[in-house]
Amino acid sequence: MATRVLLVDDHELVRQGISAMLHGAPDLQVVGEAKTGREALEAARRELPDVVLMDVRMPDMDGLEATKRIKEERPRTAVIMLTMHDNPAYLRDAVKAGAAGYLLKDVSKDELIDAVKQVATGGAFIESQMLKGMLSEMKPSSPAMSPAGKNLTKREREILALVAEGMSNREIAEKLVLSPETVKSHVAAILEKLNVSDRTQAAIYAVRNGLVETTA
Repeated sequence: MATRVLLVDDHELVRQGISAMLHGAPDLQVVGEAKTGREALEAARRELPDVVLMDVRMPDMDGLEATKRIKEERPRTAVIMLTMHDNPAYLRDAVKAGAAGYLLKDVSKDELIDAVKQVATGGAFIESQMLKGMLSEMKPSSPAMSPAGKNLTKREREILALVAEGMSNREIAEKLVLSPETVKSHVAAILEKLNVSDRTQAAIYAVRNGLVETTA
């Protein structure tokens, strides 16, 4: 089944360019476009995308607010922010709003396709030290373990803690002496149980709900 992609940018040329880059990519389908955050929210309800490529600055409703609202309604939809500026503050705000990470608008075709495919399968692209720094600033919103957290097995909680440290599946596999495929299966189960789209949001959920402890 093809990954359904929604394009959101207030510049038509940008949307056309991104659509052209994705056109013909195996297993990817552009199902809609929007030019404002409010239109993005409506399109997400209508088209049910797997991945949203979201501009940060737009009229009517910016990309951060649109991301937050889309994730509230469709937590399993992955959002990639698109920006002209390589600004760590943007990334922090985007991830806290629910994004899996962000891409610069000068991204290559291969990098764009790879990013969409990564997040569609629960991956993320945020530098591990930045993720750890962000998580260290967060505090649990409630001391009690969330209902979803209680459904995790001991092994899943162990893997989730390593995901929150920014470790890749291969690094986790080496540390726990497991196969990468086994770790991938555990991560997929974690995402489903926590009802999140990607490992970045799983790490944030874990910290906010007291499932793991973080250190700066």
